[in-house]
Amino acid sequence: MTEIDTSVPHSARIWNYWLGGKDNYPVDEAAGDAYTAVFPGIVTIARSSRAFLGRSIRYLVAESGVRQFLDVGTGLPTVDNTHEVAQRLAPESKIVYVDNDPLVLAHARALLTSTSEGVTAYEDLSLYEPEKILEAASRTLDLSRPTALILSGILGHVADYDQARDLVRALLAGLPSGSYLCVNDGSRGTDPDYENAQDGYNETGAVPYFLRPVDRIEAFFEGLELVEPGIVSVPLWRPEPSDEAPRPIGQHGGVGRKP
Repeated sequence: MTEIDTSVPHSARIWNYWLGGKDNYPVDEAAGDAYTAVFPGIVTIARSSRAFLGRSIRYLVAESGVRQFLDVGTGLPTVDNTHEVAQRLAPESKIVYVDNDPLVLAHARALLTSTSEGVTAYEDLSLYEPEKILEAASRTLDLSRPTALILSGILGHVADYDQARDLVRALLAGLPSGSYLCVNDGSRGTDPDYENAQDGYNETGAVPYFLRPVDRIEAFFEGLELVEPGIVSVPLWRPEPSDEAPRPIGQHGGVGRKP
């Protein structure tokens, strides 16, 4: 296994820190604190993104009857991972996680605690290998049946926008009619302070994450039937009745159905 360098901050561990997780090191906390000093709202964005993921999975299971999930760019295990949300509602759900980060691989066992009725699997593959992802997923999932493709906070790491769209298309091409795409990513046009903070972070030499205009996030769903309310700032996507009045943030997402 590739050795994990704990002397430099890591974006997945920083995100984990903002989510309140424990899988991080002092160097990650220092980097996370430096970012929040410039833009405190990043913690809200991280947690709102996670909450959107939970709500979208609950929708897919309870209202759309989906029982198979392909979660690409998994990140570090934290609270309410995809399989936990799905199997809480439908214990027979099957989930395949995909990531190629040695740090995530080291923690993958936490992602494999399936119900006895369902299945979870972890595949050590890159987003840039869509054909291999589909081939590996087919060992666990029946890809002739509707499957939800989850891309949470991962497409912003693909610097070339056309390449990002091609990757989404390639993954969806391997899924049947009635499948779903769920995306949420950092956006431009809502919060200039976030944009300035992220642009500054990208210039530090850390692994960059590119915020995109909302219309570019919408374009990932080309050819799909959008689930209401469409592509919106994530707190506004089907908020829980108990949620305080949701306010837009620089993170947009939605769910679309493959016709």
